[in-house]
Amino acid sequence: MADRKPEENGVSGKPKQLMMADFDPPKPPKRNKYAFACAMLASMTSILLGYDIGVMSGAQIYIKKDFNCTDVQIEVLVGILNVYSLVGSAAAGKTSDMIGRRYTIVLAGAIFFIGAILMGFATNYAFLMVGRFVAGIGVGYALMIAPVYTAEVSPASARGFLTSFPEVFINAGILLGYVSNFAFSKLPLHLGWRFMLGIGAIPSIFLAFGVLGMPESPRWLVMQGRLGDAKIVLDKTSDSLEESKLRLADIKEAAGIPEDCNDDIVQVPKRTADEAIWKELLLHPTPTVRHILMCGVGIHFFQQASGIDAVVLYSTKIFEKAGIERDTPKLLATIAVGFVKTIFILVATFFLDKVGRRPLLLSSVAGMIVSLMGLAFGLTIIEHSDQKIMWAVALCIATVLTYVAFFSIGMGPITWVYSSEIFPLRLRAQGCSIGVAMNRVVSGVISMTFLSLTDAITIGGAFFLFTGIAIVAFVFFYTLFPETHGRNLEEVEQLFGTFFRWRSRSVELKMKREAEMATKKAQE
Repeated sequence: MADRKPEENGVSGKPKQLMMADFDPPKPPKRNKYAFACAMLASMTSILLGYDIGVMSGAQIYIKKDFNCTDVQIEVLVGILNVYSLVGSAAAGKTSDMIGRRYTIVLAGAIFFIGAILMGFATNYAFLMVGRFVAGIGVGYALMIAPVYTAEVSPASARGFLTSFPEVFINAGILLGYVSNFAFSKLPLHLGWRFMLGIGAIPSIFLAFGVLGMPESPRWLVMQGRLGDAKIVLDKTSDSLEESKLRLADIKEAAGIPEDCNDDIVQVPKRTADEAIWKELLLHPTPTVRHILMCGVGIHFFQQASGIDAVVLYSTKIFEKAGIERDTPKLLATIAVGFVKTIFILVATFFLDKVGRRPLLLSSVAGMIVSLMGLAFGLTIIEHSDQKIMWAVALCIATVLTYVAFFSIGMGPITWVYSSEIFPLRLRAQGCSIGVAMNRVVSGVISMTFLSLTDAITIGGAFFLFTGIAIVAFVFFYTLFPETHGRNLEEVEQLFGTFFRWRSRSVELKMKREAEMATKKAQE
């Protein structure tokens, strides 16, 4: 007995080690591989848009030569897909509510496949525009539905990481498009650009079949009254069973289903009509909805208005103005742009759930401002010089690369992450479609007027304009954007409604959460 006393009193080494372990900080949950796979497959639809952006950057050179197009025809051809995509993004909200998020992704791939085939076989400018129209609808569907599905299937601990995947694949698609330009540039003129555009049909086939292996969004399943199916998906995509139960409870509350209703199939309260949803969003929004709408639409506006599509779509033109005249070096330079953009978007995905949305977004925009200013300055110096100034050429190339790098660490991925997580469940599909519509309209305006803009105010003046817009964006984000990192989708809504006073609201919610946790701990 005496021999046992030291052990019983905790004197021996082994119990001491156990007691020390009790004070270790809890280990963060491992990444949910099932949720990761679902987000990966859904987000791969975004590669379609990225490929089109990248490939048109080089294909436009050869299309212009083959069809004897004017600059205005080329900028319309390049940018019109963004306008056409409005049809897809406008229809995607209603379609995804009717047939589900998963089959909407399949539909997006099928439509883009048809568009890519039409573009590849185009015999004239008008035929090519028809292909752009069809492909644009597919892109609109993909852009709206991929972030929504990913946000709805992701656990809170990895939502930023997983919801950034669409932007990752857009960048991967841009890089593939640039590589395709270089690979087919040596083919005969009438074949090269057709292969560049037509080969985009291939990934859409694999994507459509791959997505069929994914589960349906748990939030959509709950809204259909399929609680049993939703619970199965949540159990697989949550970090723990406790989190799965909490997520299900939050979704049921948002859908108007009583908490004690736990049957596999339930009757869901009649949903608000579409007309009422649009009225709540646009005509009679509450302060909370108005604040959410300002942030969700505003971030999409500034993402495109700060000039990213001008740089990516017309990179060959920018490098030409900077002094690179031959096609092959220009195409190689665009590959460097795509490579840098893709590498830095991968870096961003690993910091979104560690650093938070605001620090990355503000750092990103600040870097973009400096890069745009340097690019504008370099291009202006070159344009007003009679001889080649190598330091100015190097400055232009370096600032293009730093601009896309800074864009990719914040403004690129956070636009899709933030806008997909701030809208309440009842407004999410329609709210996200408004954001995507703004994104595509501004992108279309920029890409369809950039060449004309450079003729009017010079290419350096165009980038000074983008610099001013980026400065306004920084002020907008700093003053109006709450941090959403670490909160579940239903809790995020509570951060909005106070506009410039969101910081005090965030502190109140934090204190309330700490008090609830203290009370729960005391009861245990």
